[in-house]
Amino acid sequence: MKSLKELYKIGPGPSSSHTLGPKTACERFLQEYPETDEVEITLYGSLSLTGKGHLTDRICIQTCAPIPCHVHFSSETCDAHPNTMDLFAYHKKKMIGSWRVYSIGGGTIRIEGKEFKESEEVYPQNSFYEICQYCREHQLFLKDYVDEHEKIDDYMRAIMNQMLATIEKGIHTQGILPGRLQLKRVGADLYQKALLEKNPLKKEKVMLMAYAYAASEENASGGMTVTAPTMGASGVMPSLVRYYKVDRHFSEEKIIEGLKIAGIIGNLFKTNATISGAQGGCQAEIGVACSMGCAFVAYMEDLSDDLIAYAAEIGIEHFLGLTCDPVGGYVMIPCIERNAVATLRAIDSALLANEVGNLKENKVSLDMIIHTMNYTGKKIAVELKETSLGGLASVVPLE
Repeated sequence: MKSLKELYKIGPGPSSSHTLGPKTACERFLQEYPETDEVEITLYGSLSLTGKGHLTDRICIQTCAPIPCHVHFSSETCDAHPNTMDLFAYHKKKMIGSWRVYSIGGGTIRIEGKEFKESEEVYPQNSFYEICQYCREHQLFLKDYVDEHEKIDDYMRAIMNQMLATIEKGIHTQGILPGRLQLKRVGADLYQKALLEKNPLKKEKVMLMAYAYAASEENASGGMTVTAPTMGASGVMPSLVRYYKVDRHFSEEKIIEGLKIAGIIGNLFKTNATISGAQGGCQAEIGVACSMGCAFVAYMEDLSDDLIAYAAEIGIEHFLGLTCDPVGGYVMIPCIERNAVATLRAIDSALLANEVGNLKENKVSLDMIIHTMNYTGKKIAVELKETSLGGLASVVPLE
């Protein structure tokens, strides 16, 4: 598996595959052809169908500036990957180079015929079973596994701080989200409601909702956020991080360890299935985010490694088959609400794993559920995989 730096990334919303991925592609393309004085980009599949709502054309133009960049939306699809883009470099009206790029989810790109240093394998193990075997052989806890393969505490601290900054901005920002839906931001209002709530159980849940809405609204408005594992699902992990750091006063060290464990869970999905809504539906985004969140919460609550895995399995199992059908191509409906639901579910799933896992053996392993999610994603109809051609996207009217 690859470095957790390939999973957790900081960048502009609203979509890791539709904004961060194309941004990275443009940056690397211009580095490859520094003499370029004009760029042409053609988007295919999901990148084309939802590119306007996801601000794909805008991020490409901004990244290439001051070099002129012309973005075209093609009606064609690419069999290799639904998020495909062609980039053409020109110098004095003559084409000097071209790339075909696949935005494979979480801001990660694959360039046809090219490999980059950051794509190197860091973790020899590619399944949770193999990780557990390695940990047993070396007498390690899951929290120590990452440190055995890469030293990234400083990087993870930066990830944690960006998650906190995203929510902090979101809970103090009001207004209307950009785009034709004209959605009112409610994260700040929810936060004020949570502060005034007297019932401690309700206060906790409303506060978590506020955090999830705040982070997701920042993402939807094109603000800076963290792929965890994607930007469309970037409200879950930051909400839980803030909850344990600010509301529960856990140490930074403990939170960073929890982020590492959650990262390994996300990495397993990314390696053995997908974290791209265009490939696997929203189960691959919000479902995986919930699974990561479950593992994080379980670790923060001092559950054993077996129960951490059980919590992560619960988190994704009940999102299986979830479609990706963003209304108008915006990462708003149903995306923002789903982040709040998944955040609450992460808390509940860890509790369920602890209570039930101490009574009986779990028959569904984490590796089994990852395989099942991958199979299920392939069976979801294409119009329900980030194309805005079906589901809610076909019945909810735009303003």
